[in-house]
Amino acid sequence: MIIKHFVTFYSPGTFVSEQTTKEIATWDVVTAMYMADQITERYGATPYGFRFSTRENDGMSLDSKETKTSNFYWLGGKIETLEEIEARADPKEAILLSNMKGNGYDRIVVNDNSWRFTGPLGKDDVVLPYKAKKREPT
Repeated sequence: MIIKHFVTFYSPGTFVSEQTTKEIATWDVVTAMYMADQITERYGATPYGFRFSTRENDGMSLDSKETKTSNFYWLGGKIETLEEIEARADPKEAILLSNMKGNGYDRIVVNDNSWRFTGPLGKDDVVLPYKAKKREPT
């Protein structure tokens, strides 16, 4: 049996998030945070978060199967609640508010590591104390 662990980093993209997956020895959050500092996607986007996965192969076939995934780890960010956004009553946030209500999201994370990314905060998600590494423009 062959077992390998991976970490997938998510960065803001044009229509969907950019993803970069790298092998990692174990599901180690600190190591993944250091690895995030080395990731740069198109237009200079850097990761807002990551998720671990484990893939297994019986050693006989070429294909492997994903057998386990972790919760999502946010690389910093500000948690905001539905109530806070409703109280602001900012017309610029009308779509955000509508999406939150329509999808049943009571909390979101706003992350500004590179390009602003706003996403729902899952019940098992973790917002890490993370400061994005400053990079020179490319």
